[in-house]
Amino acid sequence: MSQFKHISTSDTFSALQAGQVVIADIRDDQSFASAHIAGAYHLTNGTLHQFMQQTPPETPVVVVCYHGRSSQGAAQYLVEQGFDTVYSMDGGFESWRGQYPVAALQE
Repeated sequence: MSQFKHISTSDTFSALQAGQVVIADIRDDQSFASAHIAGAYHLTNGTLHQFMQQTPPETPVVVVCYHGRSSQGAAQYLVEQGFDTVYSMDGGFESWRGQYPVAALQE
């Protein structure tokens, strides 16, 4: 069976800048609204079906949570649903926030 891979925040940043990955943020609604990686898709139980419908399975996906733990299970789930290349971002959003810009839905 295929497995998800790990990716660093710096490699995620580079891949995102090059347009090579989609970011799937699995944090709660309030956390996502207050700060997230620009362009990230807020992946929840309610949005999972839509995400899977609009994201081609060959598109590399980086799953982001708070600290890089919960994203591992979600990343494996996406692999099991047929996505070819799925990563769990090591250190999670908290690591990203310390190094790179963030976006917010509410200022």
